Amino acid sequence: MLTVFDSLRGLELIPVIFRVFLSMICGSIIGLERSAKNRPAGFRTHALVCVGAAAASMTGHYLYLGMGIPADVTRMGAQIITGLGFLGAGTILVTKNKKVKGLTTAAGLWTTGIIGLSIGAGFYEGGIICTVLVLVTELLLSWLVNGLKRDSEITVRVVYTKKNALDQMMRYCKDKNLSIKRLQVNSHGDNSMYHADVLLHAPWNAHPDELIKHIYTIDGIHSVEQVTSGAHV
Repeated sequence: MLTVFDSLRGLELIPVIFRVFLSMICGSIIGLERSAKNRPAGFRTHALVCVGAAAASMTGHYLYLGMGIPADVTRMGAQIITGLGFLGAGTILVTKNKKVKGLTTAAGLWTTGIIGLSIGAGFYEGGIICTVLVLVTELLLSWLVNGLKRDSEITVRVVYTKKNALDQMMRYCKDKNLSIKRLQVNSHGDNSMYHADVLLHAPWNAHPDELIKHIYTIDGIHSVEQVTSGAHV
């Protein structure tokens, strides 16, 4: 441990003030990054979570060390960690594209609370180091993740007059490593024309334009179009 913090590890007024302000600063720094990205939980939320967790940690220690009450100093901290799980769940959203957003914010809130607990317990080194690592994760690693080439989903709407046209299309998709995740087929009133919505899982190097051009060449295909995100079945 750093000896510079030794005089601030007690429960006197100055160490308590230092812990509260340090927890507010660490929470605010993490929250600023979230606010800059317009996330549901931002600057104030992270600051309050960190300060509240620090206060809970200090309260547990004060009851045991300051007032001599035979209390478990870790009990309040454990409840904070559990409660933050419910708070973080409120930041998790499922979009109309069936994508989950807010997991990083929820994890950041949970980690911020634990940082507050460590600062409240006088473990300043751990709180500061974790704050730096959270920022590295949210800032630097996000660039790395955004630069990764990922598989995607393509939704194709096909109108065709021959039933085997759809079979040929599905066979071509499999040859191109496009896995079919969902298929919905409907027919018109006179059963002379059919239309199908096909949701495909495509590798990162797939070219939707080439897929559509090839489908057009299949005998019996009347029309084909790529459906925008959120409009697929």
